[in-house]
Amino acid sequence: MRTRDFYYDLPRELIAQTPAEVRSESRLLVYDRRDGSISHRRFADIVEYINAGDVLVRNTTRVIPARLFGRRADTGGKLEFLLLKRLHGDVWESLVKPGRSAKKGLKFEITPELRATIGDTTESGGRLIELEYDGVFEEVLERAGETPLPPYITARLDVGARERYQTVYAEQNGSVAAPTAGLHFTPELFAALEAKGVEIADVLLHVGLGTFRPVTAERIEEHRMHSEYYNVSEDAARRINAARAAGGRIIAVGTTSCRTLESVADEHGAVHSGEGETGIFISPGYRFKAVDGLITNFHLPESTLLMLVSALAGREEMLRAYSVAVEERYRFFSFGDAMLIV
Repeated sequence: MRTRDFYYDLPRELIAQTPAEVRSESRLLVYDRRDGSISHRRFADIVEYINAGDVLVRNTTRVIPARLFGRRADTGGKLEFLLLKRLHGDVWESLVKPGRSAKKGLKFEITPELRATIGDTTESGGRLIELEYDGVFEEVLERAGETPLPPYITARLDVGARERYQTVYAEQNGSVAAPTAGLHFTPELFAALEAKGVEIADVLLHVGLGTFRPVTAERIEEHRMHSEYYNVSEDAARRINAARAAGGRIIAVGTTSCRTLESVADEHGAVHSGEGETGIFISPGYRFKAVDGLITNFHLPESTLLMLVSALAGREEMLRAYSVAVEERYRFFSFGDAMLIV
């Protein structure tokens, strides 16, 4: 298939710049795969669509303030760092700009308690950097860094607003972007779902920029995803498999949870515990093994995420649903409204 087969027109004013005032009061487009019907609801209504015995699978990753600004002590030259992945110890794979200023061996001061030394170029075009710091790294990074936002969000988040770019269940630091489908959930919604008999299972996938990088290949088969770290516990795998055996559905909260489950499921749909790196790319023609339904936001034209939802519900049907969402003035992308595919 061609990348341009996944293009759609989106008015710029529909790109959400700020989150909904109340998480669960965002809008929800419900797409039913059985008959292609579309319903318009509020996100809090999602409790009506998930049944006792179903399992809701969510990604507990937490976004780190991965955007850093450094300065050379000798020349005053400035460099911007975007931490992508911790490789070992205090060595990170990063994007740096301007790249011409990132000479191997150069040292930059980010704050008086945090410094960076430039290392080798990576295969994907990033740079290795080694961080030196005084104190507890997570605390130092919280003071020094900014939350990286997608380029279509032009406003900068202050420290107080950072939590709105985190899910209420975020636990483990490691992502450079939020699993945004989960931003709509509140503790009260989870309590209502559990009271109904819905299981909640937690998995982990640290979101890297590869998920959001544009597809530059003319044909989607030529695109390669960057790998991301995942972890699925024995408890999560056991509860997911037990629910499936009892006839329950597996509903993934977001494409990251979906990709994690599909990375660890066997041909019979059984989910296996474990950790590792996944570069799974799901596009039309893929046969889903573990996931029966998906909660997701609206994605960029020609993106791998739009290709994933098209694999689940069909390309033409998803483009139709997106056209309806545009007509109905839904808010798009990270801070936008949600879609439930069942």
